[in-house]
Formats: sequence, structure tokens, C-alpha cells
Amino acid sequence: MTREYQTAQIAVQWDAERCIHAGACTSGAPGAFDPTARPWIDATGEAADTIAAAVARCPSGALHVQRLRGGDPLPTAAKEQPDRPSTVRSVRDGPLHVRGAIEVRDAAGELIRRDVRVALCRCGASQRKPFCDNSHLQSGFRGD
Repeated sequence: MTREYQTAQIAVQWDAERCIHAGACTSGAPGAFDPTARPWIDATGEAADTIAAAVARCPSGALHVQRLRGGDPLPTAAKEQPDRPSTVRSVRDGPLHVRGAIEVRDAAGELIRRDVRVALCRCGASQRKPFCDNSHLQSGFRGD
């Protein structure tokens, strides 16, 4: 389920299924991202640049932004660009955070997701493999 929250300058998309509650958004733009509020995203709560910077730190790719001019999308260049070079970071007792021009494919080679940020399961307990769903928190997974 993806929801969008928009102002004249920015549209914030949130995919609830992909969210692993890492907290990068709430710490980076607390005026825009408040998990105790409904709706929890207020695109007017911070400057567009602050929101975009917080969204870019979202490790799972659950959040994305699109820059707007008067409510109309800006050219493709305004979209989030992938990190170069791509990186994979292991989170202690948690997932792999992957950033860059990412294509995740299944065993048959079929494209599952193309994105600039994903969190991949390391514990084996995720119900959304290969993506993390925070099952490592209950499974007792340990790893550097």
C-alpha cells in the first residue's frame, strides 16, 4: 500500500509494506515525520530540502520523493539519483542496506524490484524475502 503526501514543491511516497522503521526519516525531519500523528507524514512540516534529505537516508526504500514546481513534476533529473559506486552495508544483528542502481531478481532472473535503496534480509526469517521485514528482531538473529 503506497500513500502520497504532497505540497506544491514536493511529493512524498510511502510504501508501508517496505518500511522497517529504521527512524532515518523521523530523526532527519521530525516536523514532517511523526509516527504518533495521523497521517504520520506532513509534507508541509519541514522545508522540501530537509524532507528530501531525510527520505534519501531511508535504508529500505519505503520512502521516496519527487520534486514539484507548483504541483507539476520536475524533469527526470530532479528524481533521486543512485549512489555511485553502489554500496552494501551490513547492519549489526540486522539486514543488509544496499544503495545504488539496484536490480533485485529472483532465482529465475525475473526482476523483483528496481530501486536506489533496499534492505535485504540476512536472518532468513523475513516473510518478504529477499527483503527485510524486521523479523530479525524476534528471531534472535546475531551478526556483524
